[in-house]
Amino acid sequence: MPGRYRFLSKPASVLMFLTPLVTILLLAACGTARESFPVLSGPWLGQTPPGAEPELFAPGIVSTGMFVRDIAMTPEGDEIYWCVIGANYTWTAIMGSRLEQGRWTEPRALPFSVRPGVYVIEPHISADGRHFYFVSNDPAGQGQDIYVCDRQEREWGEPYRLAPPVNSANDEFFPSLTRDGTWYFTRRLVGEVENAIWRSRLVDGQYEEPVRLPGQVNCGTNRFNAFIDPDERYLIVGVAGMQDSYGGTDYYVVFRSDDDRWSEPVNMGEKINTASPMDYAPYVSPDGRYFFFMTDRRDDDAVTACAGAPLSRLLELHASPRNGFPDIWWVEAAFIEDLRPEF
Repeated sequence: MPGRYRFLSKPASVLMFLTPLVTILLLAACGTARESFPVLSGPWLGQTPPGAEPELFAPGIVSTGMFVRDIAMTPEGDEIYWCVIGANYTWTAIMGSRLEQGRWTEPRALPFSVRPGVYVIEPHISADGRHFYFVSNDPAGQGQDIYVCDRQEREWGEPYRLAPPVNSANDEFFPSLTRDGTWYFTRRLVGEVENAIWRSRLVDGQYEEPVRLPGQVNCGTNRFNAFIDPDERYLIVGVAGMQDSYGGTDYYVVFRSDDDRWSEPVNMGEKINTASPMDYAPYVSPDGRYFFFMTDRRDDDAVTACAGAPLSRLLELHASPRNGFPDIWWVEAAFIEDLRPEF
């Protein structure tokens, strides 16, 4: 359907939008040559929810051994989206699955998200479920910009570039919105290498000029993406260069008071953070129950066991999660409030 994007029932209908090279890569890496997709029913792609300890999310479906990052869901939790990244971001795919008649559909790449040489990443769905946001370096924009698709019944409409003042001549990325429509996003000023978290409030139907948030949020030597709680109680951000870091980039939570004061940043702890530089894509499910996060923690025993192994075993490792590429993990989110300091 021209100008509109939806889940299509036949793989060929989706793949016709892709270049032959990208089609081959996706088929090979995602295993879509399988005769059938497993029956998955119930919430969370049919996965058993975790407890207080993090677990790999949807192994073989979301966490597949490919470079996986970012996750977003509709308010009802009946659509789930995540990003698959090609080598050096030379191609990307936003994958999506929908709960239909009690079963999850086989994940498909949203057609507009697969374009050689252009990346489309960092999906975010508004709290009312009416808008689908993402980031792209589309050459028609001004560097790296935020784009949006509007909900049209069960489909997403044609993408368009978000208007100023959120988008600008600078690079903007990782959109995150509150329930009342306040924008939180990352911006990199022209000529700088440091990222910062910015905010733009909706006042009388118009967005105010974005302001850079204070040092409690923009802590460390660099920031890489921030998720805002829909009710603005806290913000989770990937930060580099903190003294209490476990190494690389760590997830920190910064709490907000009703009078708009921010706490000092709190490291989310060793069960979340590692020495990985890939801890920078946080998300909390719309019901507030689970924290999802990107990390590249390896299964070192599986890697070591490949010493002297044949090529077939290495290919198997390459097509398995925890192989050194980032995966998506999840954990009960109740611990977040336990980190709240007095301030």
